[in-house]
Amino acid sequence: MRCPYCQNPLPSSDIPECPACRLTFPRTTALVGGAPRLSPIVADTTQTMGLADQAKLKRRIQYLRQRFPQLAVQLVMHQFPQEHPFSMHVFWLFNIGAFASESRKGNANHGILIVVDSLRGESAIIPGYGLEPYLKEEAMEQLLESGRPLWEKEQWAEGFLKVLGSLDKLLETLGEPVMPGKGGDGEF
Repeated sequence: MRCPYCQNPLPSSDIPECPACRLTFPRTTALVGGAPRLSPIVADTTQTMGLADQAKLKRRIQYLRQRFPQLAVQLVMHQFPQEHPFSMHVFWLFNIGAFASESRKGNANHGILIVVDSLRGESAIIPGYGLEPYLKEEAMEQLLESGRPLWEKEQWAEGFLKVLGSLDKLLETLGEPVMPGKGGDGEF
């Protein structure tokens, strides 16, 4: 794991602040201010994806949830302020958003946030702590790379769909220890 601001390696994910730049979650919140209003599951504050595309993405996520009920996926299209690193904004959004619900913290957090900033031309994936040991940086970069060619053509929904399809295949290869309880009500 790297600091979302200075990109220096962090010794563990539970340290209170970055030893290099002293970034903490409260300091990040002070830097970026209030959270944008986001719709659950698929949030497009840029209004570049139509309702039909958003519905298609929600159906694809629902299919993933049927296969991996403990998974909580949030897609976000948003244009963040330029004065701070994109990685810091995504870190902050993941932590302030509590997309996997308040009851799923620490190792029980199987949330995945996928963010695209069309103005910056950047994208990111942040897994919850329950998936972080299995979704290494290289795997997340490969997931993003699957959608990047479509995003470069401004085919936003198609890019998200490609990433979700790649995520589905990746989760299948990780198997039962990572994603226990296929089927059921989605709780551990």
